[in-house]
Amino acid sequence: MNNRTFYITTPIYYVNAAPHIGTAYTTLVCDVIARFKSLEGYEVKFLTGTDEHGQKVEKAANDADLTPHEFVDKMSEKFRFLARKINATNNDFIRTTEPRHYASAKAFWNKLKENGHIYLGEYAGWYSVRDESFYSETELVNGKAPTGADVQWISESSYFFDLSKWQDKLLEFYKNNPSFVMPKWRFNEVIKFVESGLHDLSVSRTTFKWGIPIPGDDDHVMYVWLDALTNYISALGYPNVNAEDFKKFWPVDVHMVGKDITKFHAIYWPAFLMAADLPVPKQIVSHGWWLNGGEKISKSLGNVIDPLELIERYGLDQFRYYFMREMSFGNDGNFTYESFISRTNSDLANKLGNLVQRTLSMIYKNCNQAIPQIRGDQLSELYKSTPLLIAAAELFEKIKAEFDLYEFHKALEFIFHFVDDINAYIDTNAPWELRKSNQEMMEKVLYVVLEAVRYAAILLLPFIPDSANNILEQIKVPMDQRTFECLNMKFALKSQAIQAPVAVFPRIEDDHS
Repeated sequence: MNNRTFYITTPIYYVNAAPHIGTAYTTLVCDVIARFKSLEGYEVKFLTGTDEHGQKVEKAANDADLTPHEFVDKMSEKFRFLARKINATNNDFIRTTEPRHYASAKAFWNKLKENGHIYLGEYAGWYSVRDESFYSETELVNGKAPTGADVQWISESSYFFDLSKWQDKLLEFYKNNPSFVMPKWRFNEVIKFVESGLHDLSVSRTTFKWGIPIPGDDDHVMYVWLDALTNYISALGYPNVNAEDFKKFWPVDVHMVGKDITKFHAIYWPAFLMAADLPVPKQIVSHGWWLNGGEKISKSLGNVIDPLELIERYGLDQFRYYFMREMSFGNDGNFTYESFISRTNSDLANKLGNLVQRTLSMIYKNCNQAIPQIRGDQLSELYKSTPLLIAAAELFEKIKAEFDLYEFHKALEFIFHFVDDINAYIDTNAPWELRKSNQEMMEKVLYVVLEAVRYAAILLLPFIPDSANNILEQIKVPMDQRTFECLNMKFALKSQAIQAPVAVFPRIEDDHS
């Protein structure tokens, strides 16, 4: 059994509306991390899914003239379809309407109640249906929620979780785990919020019925966050803490979330888990939002970016590359069609695609349609004396260091600076000139270029898997040698026949008119 395991989750996506670019981005980031860890040799569990209960869903179902069950079945499939379309490698997809989740959420509730952390009381406050959150009088802005959503005064019987008792324990935990929330400034916001004082949390509702009934009290359904957050352990077999997946993968390594739900994951969730005598997550990672031309994306502005349309029009790996390269992780990103086309043409078509095409074309025409033969002693000398191959051998550690900090754009910068270096090497050594005077030197130069391309393509596998595998296929790297442990001389390219090269990244000839 692989004792190196890694568990990563997306938030479960709310099904009251169709998936959008934010959904695609979060799943994509998790997929890139999951693929990276897998290439490092970890056994990876990657979970995504849908959050299907609550008042908003009940209303959306009524508006669509469907039962809630019919509505969520239809909507959940759209999120599953999007994950497939972006080539996500999730090996589980959870729905909060599944029997396994019902059983887990009820068991989790019973554990909290048994441990004395849930009590029945009365709740009165300003409630936003859109945000599914209560707000105090002081939090309202011009009579609305801080998000701009409408609020209504609600008074009802409610079960409460004793969140106020966990303030000191949470602050102590934060102090002892300074990397619990990334990026750091987001963690500072969480700490400040907890330091300002925590109030007991309403965890049930009686004003609607579309939810998990409270054990022993069918008048109440579970409030969204207690229901939704439990999905991360439902998928591992909770309440059976001896289940193979639970023992192997809990506590989770990374909960990936948008900045708007960081608070719930970094405050409520660890408090719930502590109260249920369970280990807390290792890390909450919070990303920013995508803007469209500097504006927040919304249906009312008519500036929604359809991920499926982008993939269909420009290509899957072009989509994956742009969204991982263009955002400085943690900050907001700004999408424009101009930057999308410019970035993918410049990096993928011009730099990498053209490099592979022209190198393989020269080899095919001038080296008997085969990768040049380099003897073992020559190979060792090449690795010691060629700056490009020395740099190649050091590249993985640089990439890994950025990855561990979630600096994906910097990792890609390093890879494409290396691609620039390969292009500079081939331009400086001009194998097309050497062909006229020194066949052996020409073959060495072309071999070095192709060997450097092997490094770049393996490192790009998490980001643009189809295209990177296409390159590795064309340069004859065996499937079982496409992992990070193969980034060394031991797995260097062997002399063998190649086919006529095929373009990997056609230029986008599109002004988005």
